[in-house]
Amino acid sequence: MSQYHTFTAHDAVAYAQQYGGLDNPSDLTSAQEVGDGNLNLVFKIFDTHGVSRIIVKQALPYVRCVGESWPLTLDRARLEAQTLVEHYRHSPQHTVKIHHFDPALAVMVMEDLSDHRIWRGELIKGVYYPQAARQLGRYLAHTLFHTSDFYLHPHEKKARVAQFINPEMCEITEDLFFNDPYQIHERNSYPAALEADVAALRNDDALKTAVASLKHRFLSHAEALLHGDIHSGSVFVAGNSLKAIDAEFGYYGPIGFDVGTAIGNLLLNYCGLPGQLGIRDAAAAREQRLSDIQQLWTTFRGEFLGLAEAKSRDAALAWPGYASAFLGKVWQDAVGFCGTELIRRSVGLSHVADIDTIADEAMRNECLRHAIQLGKALIVIAGRIDSAEELVARVRQYG
Repeated sequence: MSQYHTFTAHDAVAYAQQYGGLDNPSDLTSAQEVGDGNLNLVFKIFDTHGVSRIIVKQALPYVRCVGESWPLTLDRARLEAQTLVEHYRHSPQHTVKIHHFDPALAVMVMEDLSDHRIWRGELIKGVYYPQAARQLGRYLAHTLFHTSDFYLHPHEKKARVAQFINPEMCEITEDLFFNDPYQIHERNSYPAALEADVAALRNDDALKTAVASLKHRFLSHAEALLHGDIHSGSVFVAGNSLKAIDAEFGYYGPIGFDVGTAIGNLLLNYCGLPGQLGIRDAAAAREQRLSDIQQLWTTFRGEFLGLAEAKSRDAALAWPGYASAFLGKVWQDAVGFCGTELIRRSVGLSHVADIDTIADEAMRNECLRHAIQLGKALIVIAGRIDSAEELVARVRQYG
């Protein structure tokens, strides 16, 4: 199996037998395709006892939810595998382990996480994992610090930027985050009842100027090796464990993008909770989301500063006070990118189950409207929000 072809379940089993690293590969006997994303096939590989042991993931040459009319590079599988391998080096406890990768087939064999649950689904159900926000903050701090100018020699950093250039996948982000929601576009998807709210995005000069600035930073600031799509659906959780997966959007970009995307998905859950649990029962869960946001940022900031003090290799960047000042800018970027995540998940192509699965149409529309208005506000006033506490206060202000 060296030339690309789309895997069947039989192919996935045979591949896992060869590259899964099991002592008795013949124990692997069946596969089930479980991919629910837009870009890949994902097979669980089961042993003779019906226990899932290995995951086989193959990139498709097109966007799965659209079809062959939207082609995609298969090189994204290499970038995903290499991003996860690099992140595993620096945060093994919070990154899925890659056992094998074949660039010709765009296939990787990875650790099975059947004993974990997708965090988004748990948040929707109201299942609380008290360690998750802190662990995500720790993952982001260690992966982003160790791939940044603070830690890498300038020659190595520049070589890494070239290695992880990801133009096709970045173009998707550039369009879905910064272009589509602010113009009339066929990829946008929202209820007709929200037309006035969406039209207001297209006609807001201050908003579009702020979005342009965020896009410019995304295009030009190669600060660290990002996951690139670190939302609650690309994180698995268990009793005392958190693992990041799905890094096909990995590239060198602004650190605030990963942090802001993570926070944005917690706020999407915040916006959707009244529709999922009812207004009264949602109150405590919403307060928990706000606490999660503060814990995520506090942990990220504390871990990054500790690493900068202990491990910074550049004399100028190691100067006392610089790392703290740098994180001030990262925070403001994060708030802005958080706002773009709220809007693109409400108006654009790829929505989230936190809101989309709300049964009552009127309530679902109201939750979408809340996410749009909150995202719009955060983008415009990001430069005036100085702390996680201030962010929480602003979120409460907007309902």
